Amino acid sequence: MLPPPMTPGRILMTTDAVGGVWRYAADLCRSLNGAGVEVVLCCLGPAPSKEQRTEIAALGRTDLFALPLPLDWMEDDPEELDKVPPILAEIAENCAVDLLHLNLPSQACGLPSGKPVVAVSHSCVATWWQAMRGSALPEQWRDHYRRNQLGLSSAEMVVVPSRSYGRQLVDAYGPIERCQVVPNAVSEMHLTPVDETSGTHAPTPDRYVFAAARWWDESKNGVLLDDAAVLSTLPILAAGACTGPGSESFDFSAVTALGPQLPREVRRLMAGAEAFVSPSLFEPFGLAAMEAAHCGTPLILADIPTYREIWEDAAIFVDGHDPQGAAHAINELAEDAGLRGTLGQAARQRAAGFTPERQLEALLGVYRLASAAATGSKHVPPTHLSKLAG
Repeated sequence: MLPPPMTPGRILMTTDAVGGVWRYAADLCRSLNGAGVEVVLCCLGPAPSKEQRTEIAALGRTDLFALPLPLDWMEDDPEELDKVPPILAEIAENCAVDLLHLNLPSQACGLPSGKPVVAVSHSCVATWWQAMRGSALPEQWRDHYRRNQLGLSSAEMVVVPSRSYGRQLVDAYGPIERCQVVPNAVSEMHLTPVDETSGTHAPTPDRYVFAAARWWDESKNGVLLDDAAVLSTLPILAAGACTGPGSESFDFSAVTALGPQLPREVRRLMAGAEAFVSPSLFEPFGLAAMEAAHCGTPLILADIPTYREIWEDAAIFVDGHDPQGAAHAINELAEDAGLRGTLGQAARQRAAGFTPERQLEALLGVYRLASAAATGSKHVPPTHLSKLAG
């Protein structure tokens, strides 16, 4: 009889410095380190900033490697993407890790390693395309699709942040044999020396509505936010990059664009806002909305399956294609302090269930299942996500 699988003492985790995966990875590294698990954090794509490097350096049990390797959604050359799995496998071997936690499933495609692999799908081009275009991927993205499909099928375990996104993933790629839903978590701000000494706060009016996203991404729906701002009785402030790592860009006209902000400043702006607005048309989870709810800020969210799943009756839902409806919701909250208090309290109570402790417990369980599956244990039941399709 095989011994019960053990929690890994050292893992390799991939991340990028572009979007929400960094926040997910950095917070998870903190939780894992606190549980005694060491992390080799490999950042692919654009190099991490000074602030990001400082944040990881403060953790103590996480080593950061900035690798000159591409992200699958930023690279067209298959030969460049072919380089990723072998290098990750080499690092895993040299650093004597027990398990690989890959935050892009394509990184598991053809991975030459006998170590257990957990692939976490935070988003992908195929599900984005289906949500935004309502059709299958065009031919130029077929290699991307192939790599993701092979990565999902070869990993010992697959993780998704919401049941709604799991359905989208299955609709795009077909059944996934072993998959678990592990929601993202909200953590308290761990202020680094860079945070504490960084410049002045962004100027804010006495009353305002706040939004935060990577606005160069069409799915974040900056167009609706800008149109709603024309009809809103409160100014709308938006934090986040308006220029993407490629040629993507978006320009606000009626919204006050603050640009990228440090996490501490984003939380300050969230806490001081009359409402937080997320008009996103595609969200596998929506961490910014969760952070705002943690601050007790009322939520106005696009009416999409993920937000309905997570927030139920703890938010106002609006049509993501109706700027007048979004503006009406903003103006209604602006005029009704009682409603703001009720919705803010409901959002905070709902967010309280999405804690780093619960996320860590669930992921450690996933790691143990992946380790058992890698050894051929028959005690790892399949958890077919095919039932989520449709």
